[in-house]
Amino acid sequence: MTLSNETIQNLRQEYRSATLSEKEVAPDPINQFSKWFSEALASSLTEPNAMTLATATADGKPSARIMLLKGFEEKGFVFYTNYLSRKGQEITKNPVAALVFFWQELERQVRIEGILEKIDEKESEKYFHSRPRGSQIGAHASPQSREISGREVLQKNLQQLEEKYKEGVEIPKPPHWGGYIVKPTFVEFWQGGQGRLHDRIAYRLENNNWNIIRLAP
Repeated sequence: MTLSNETIQNLRQEYRSATLSEKEVAPDPINQFSKWFSEALASSLTEPNAMTLATATADGKPSARIMLLKGFEEKGFVFYTNYLSRKGQEITKNPVAALVFFWQELERQVRIEGILEKIDEKESEKYFHSRPRGSQIGAHASPQSREISGREVLQKNLQQLEEKYKEGVEIPKPPHWGGYIVKPTFVEFWQGGQGRLHDRIAYRLENNNWNIIRLAP
């Protein structure tokens, strides 16, 4: 089936569920995110913690992928990954990132830009051992982002690890696996509006204070 550009161009949806005002948002973006995230949870969305994570090489070549948010706090937003993966190598050389959450049913998105830091090793250990056993073994079995000859490589690694770490044997966290926190410097809350006049309320960090601004859609 071949789709014409005209067919794609005519794909559109009118947004009309809510509005967003500077007067009604929280004074800091973490509290505002908490409010919206709680509403996303209450709406029974599929994986409301799914987010796009964008990183870039030292010379600015970007890459993006879908990740899962695993926590947020006053300092920022936490996710876990293989430090030796493509994203991990990019973060090492250029520790900045952008996140995007899109909650279609609520006609909302949140855009976050910030600086990346590794979280405390003990926190990574704690989270690693809270994961399902299969996910723990998978973190050892997969040389994430590296080229492999076929799926049988993963299956062989998995079999060897399952023999090594039999049921009841603790699986150690790989030294190359752990968490990052995105410490935000800019956060935008986007609420879809009629006629494409969306509400865009943003927080910009200036001199350690959050300034709230409105952006044109």
